[in-house]
Amino acid sequence: MRKPRDFDAELEALNDKARQLKERKLRQLGELVVATGADALAIEQLAGLLVAGVESKDPGAKESWRKRGAAFFQGSRRAGGSAGTNPRGAQADDSSAPPAERQDRA
Repeated sequence: MRKPRDFDAELEALNDKARQLKERKLRQLGELVVATGADALAIEQLAGLLVAGVESKDPGAKESWRKRGAAFFQGSRRAGGSAGTNPRGAQADDSSAPPAERQDRA
């Protein structure tokens, strides 16, 4: 005769795993903020920048941001794997910056 499955225990294990993944994601996002140097911004500026990026409808700008992000991570890998060695990544012109950031600098 088969042993019945303990659905409660399986559900609890899945909930624990989901909680661990969420905590890991939050920790990695915080590390990314520090590694990029964005922790130097006021919290309101950082939030505004992120909101502008999410709300952006310009696929060209989003692709440009993706390329800059990829270059940042590739640069940090070449520098020994530490994202903190080049905290600002490759600084290009502000044409690829989100609209909120460009307005702040004007």
